[in-house]
Amino acid sequence: MNRRYIIASLLIGIINASNLIGQEMGFEEYNPKSTLKVPGKEIKKAKFPFIDVHGHQYNMPTQDLAPLIADMDKLNLAIMVNLSGGSGVPLQKSLENVKNNYPNRFAIFANVDFEGVGSPNWTEKAVAQLEEDIKNGAKGLKVYKSLGLRNKDITGKRLAIDDPRLGPIWEKCGELGVPVLIHSADVKAFWDDIDSDNERWLELKTHPRRKRSNTNPAPWEQIISEQHNIFKNHPKTTFINAHMGFYANDLATLGNLLDQMPNMYVGIGAIIAELGRQPRNARKFFIKYQDRILFGKDSWKPEEFPTYFRVLESDDEYFPYHKKYHAFWAMYGMDLPDDVLKKVYYKNALKLIPGLDSRLFPNN
Repeated sequence: MNRRYIIASLLIGIINASNLIGQEMGFEEYNPKSTLKVPGKEIKKAKFPFIDVHGHQYNMPTQDLAPLIADMDKLNLAIMVNLSGGSGVPLQKSLENVKNNYPNRFAIFANVDFEGVGSPNWTEKAVAQLEEDIKNGAKGLKVYKSLGLRNKDITGKRLAIDDPRLGPIWEKCGELGVPVLIHSADVKAFWDDIDSDNERWLELKTHPRRKRSNTNPAPWEQIISEQHNIFKNHPKTTFINAHMGFYANDLATLGNLLDQMPNMYVGIGAIIAELGRQPRNARKFFIKYQDRILFGKDSWKPEEFPTYFRVLESDDEYFPYHKKYHAFWAMYGMDLPDDVLKKVYYKNALKLIPGLDSRLFPNN
């Protein structure tokens, strides 16, 4: 066989193989750069000083806060609410660190350890510890999603969010005038089948431990209902429903819930992708419920904040989200009016969280 023919055949085979590699690329790898040319640009600093009501700093007892403050200033982040304050001595150390260095730039929420529910005097001890934590300077209570998903009482039974033994905790927060920021369940898609119809297919494939079912540990509707029960049963307590209560993809239902429960507010942490794909509908919702929505980010990744600013502030079209597995679709700006932006960015938080320094917000 002709040597040149053999070499040419090999080259053609290599070219065909490289083409096949592209054709066989999985959805995980496919992340095309848009060729669309439209006006708009990244917003790296919020238009107004803002309060992040959903922050997490796990090393605050010993943390050097200066680098954190420098990053906050670049974003125009005036006050970070650290929801990971803990309780007792660790909380006191965080409060001391903040007081000695940047007393007006952080607010810290306490946490309750729900292990041991059902043991003698558990409720009384938990309420007493919470009251002490608030007295020492905590500005509220953060409840993690482990309540409803993982926490069990001393008999091994799943601890329901609306368990009567927890009621005095919610009542104490109302009595002390501090809010409860609560995360319950997760997005409904985590309970759905992992198939071609599931919008969170990629996230569940890359994070398989997030998959839930009606028996692991309970139906989504049940867990959400338990959360709503405590809102209704404790009307004098203010609740901030994290992640818009996982109804950001169904704003009509969320609006009905806000109408039914006047003590429920919502934070926008980690759900900006839901708002960015329905800008006109979301804008109407934000204007209607402008007194009930608070800015929150959740994870501390400064490079992700510009997506939030751009969705809230601009009228830009079809710009990328920062985390493909979380949302594979593009974003659009809501172009919120300034008076609504101010409420979302800081006014509503100043109203709900006691003791924040309003001087950080000119003409508030």
